[in-house]
Amino acid sequence: MSSIPRPDAAAPGKAGGARFARTAAMRKPKAPQANRARILQAAIDEFAARGVKGASMDAIAARTHTTRAMINYYFGSKEKIYLAVLEHVYSEIRHAESLLDLEHLAPVAAMRRIVEFTFDYYLSHQYFVRIVVAENQAKGRHLRKSNVMSALNRPIIERLARVIARGQAEGRFRADVDPVEVHKAIAALGIFNVANQYTFGSIFQRDMGARGDVARRCEIVAGIILSDLTNFQRHAS
Repeated sequence: MSSIPRPDAAAPGKAGGARFARTAAMRKPKAPQANRARILQAAIDEFAARGVKGASMDAIAARTHTTRAMINYYFGSKEKIYLAVLEHVYSEIRHAESLLDLEHLAPVAAMRRIVEFTFDYYLSHQYFVRIVVAENQAKGRHLRKSNVMSALNRPIIERLARVIARGQAEGRFRADVDPVEVHKAIAALGIFNVANQYTFGSIFQRDMGARGDVARRCEIVAGIILSDLTNFQRHAS
């Protein structure tokens, strides 16, 4: 019988331990969809709070009690996870808009519903506004790298176009309405209440954001949009 001692299988040496660690690291994580969703939500919170430059992979890892390696496994670089965040937050609002029951509303009521929904959505999803502002500060360079962003946002223009067309057919809306311009105006007026709530509120001592008479501010925005759509005389001159 050989006198050479055999290594204990239950207690591997340094080489065995290293192989065991590499094998464990290469194992696919459990519940990949849940893990990815959890990391994505943490990234949304981080980018909304700190912007593109201020956010860090370490902070996202800390928010999820995971590692940078795990984040890289699902998303790759910081730029890639940020692009995933952009696509996700835009898909959220577009999906919510798709649930609006507009076809059963008269054109004026349908347009008012879109304005009210958008105004309220920005208020209840302020992270979306902060991320949009952050991407504008980055001059949109990350968003332009998306392969889906244009298609993702096309439905809101098509939805507005259908409401406008019905209003035009009934003689309620002007004939020269551009749905993209209408969307731009609705978004601008709604975002202002969130993005400028601290500066405008402090300068003019007015309630902004979720404070004060939110319904009245929303009503003013809807009135501005509808006044333009129904102002035949001004646009005829």
